[in-house]
Amino acid sequence: MTAPRPWRGVLVATALPLNDDLSVNYDRYAEHCAWLVAGGCDGVVPNGSLGEYQVLTPEERARVVETAVAAIGGERVMPGVAAYGSAEARRWAEQAAEAGCHAVMLLPPNAYRADERSVLAHYAEVARSGLPVVAYNNPIDTKVDLVPELLARLHGEGHIHGVKEFSGDVRRAYRIAELAPELDLLVGADDVLLELAVAGAKGWVAGYPNALPRSCAELYRAAVGGDLDTALPLYRRLHPLLRWDSRVEFVQAIKLSMDLAGRHGGPCRPPRVPLSPEQEATVRAATEKALAAGSS
Repeated sequence: MTAPRPWRGVLVATALPLNDDLSVNYDRYAEHCAWLVAGGCDGVVPNGSLGEYQVLTPEERARVVETAVAAIGGERVMPGVAAYGSAEARRWAEQAAEAGCHAVMLLPPNAYRADERSVLAHYAEVARSGLPVVAYNNPIDTKVDLVPELLARLHGEGHIHGVKEFSGDVRRAYRIAELAPELDLLVGADDVLLELAVAGAKGWVAGYPNALPRSCAELYRAAVGGDLDTALPLYRRLHPLLRWDSRVEFVQAIKLSMDLAGRHGGPCRPPRVPLSPEQEATVRAATEKALAAGSS
């Protein structure tokens, strides 16, 4: 019998609703998680960059996980457990286990440009929590690249079960499949969803379902199912928005789209600042066009 893999499907890297005073609105967050699942998504990833985890207090960060679990069940919640120290990241994984989660997502060390030995030790330490770990490869922001050969070694040593691939290099999907065929590839950037789905991705850690869950879930399922007649037109319609997931201002852009779609996106905590007028106009126009075309 194959063990469940709760990281498969559409897992939304959730934006975190903040009040005007920048405090966390946990009731709205609970409702948002439930709304995403009702809209066809399979689960959520709290405390990622979209959730502004870097500017949360430890108490806030723990409560965000607990709120998501209470709203939709621990089997649907895969928290980000990134931290500067490996022991701290392991403690966040242990907190996730205590809250009832079934897996966690982990960046490599990102306080400095870590070498391969440091990366291996980091993932080994967090794997000691007992929860399955999904690696998150984001060499753009972390300056540490989990190349296919390193991912295969991490998987071979039992430290990871999947990888959220955010490098943008879709060719890596095929190399990963050759070197570690049992390692699940998850789409990490919204604007390469179709390419990685065709290449065999088993899941999507997604940003734009925060605003348009039904359309994004439809796109994902058509793409992984090989239904390009459905997927390609939908992908083209959504791509002007999806590409914002790979930009510096992705949190602000997705929150603006949420506001326009009738959700609560709201403000971000500093040091993030509001979109420039030109950026806001671009996101607003793309969102309104998608909504007018029936996206939801």
